Amino acid sequence: MSEGDVTTPDEFEHENETNYKPPPEKTIEEILQADQDDESLRKYKETLLGQAQTGPVIVEPDNPRKVIVKRLVLVVADRPEIALDLTGDLSRLKKETFVIKEGVSYRIRIEFIVQREIVHGLKYVQKTSKLGMSVDKMTHMVGSYAPKMEIQSYTTPPEDAPTGMLARGSYTVHSLFTDDDKNEHLKWEWSFEIKKDWKD
Repeated sequence: MSEGDVTTPDEFEHENETNYKPPPEKTIEEILQADQDDESLRKYKETLLGQAQTGPVIVEPDNPRKVIVKRLVLVVADRPEIALDLTGDLSRLKKETFVIKEGVSYRIRIEFIVQREIVHGLKYVQKTSKLGMSVDKMTHMVGSYAPKMEIQSYTTPPEDAPTGMLARGSYTVHSLFTDDDKNEHLKWEWSFEIKKDWKD
């Protein structure tokens, strides 16, 4: 983690301002109808789309979202997983704090449901600050997903928590789950504390 500028949640508005132009959005029916004369491509698409090709996949009928983010899980080898429930009142997450031992290698797993339509270019963005100053920013390309009845997930590559007296303390994290079409599927704030040991 390195020192930087002050972080505010509004900075997420500029996350997708790149030269990349996402492909035009297509329905599942349009995707299946294209390239019908190419049998290998047709079979590949059918495998990829799975349940979605038999009709709309709707897991939560009362939820109009295409992507429903369920949990954020902190994964550390040989330690119990620590999870944040992202389905309820997100404001309560500011009061819950992960404890991370300094120097430990950890990963973050995002669990989500995709329903109704294919979602293109999912992206997880995380901005971390300490005492109001930005100390880290990471963006992970999650990928494109077809609708499924089951929960799908993405796990970030391993990251090492910083070490030393200056690294210890409380951090605030602003997280955003977005996609190529600039849809904000979920934005939330949470916190963690780096300590010398797990039970310090």
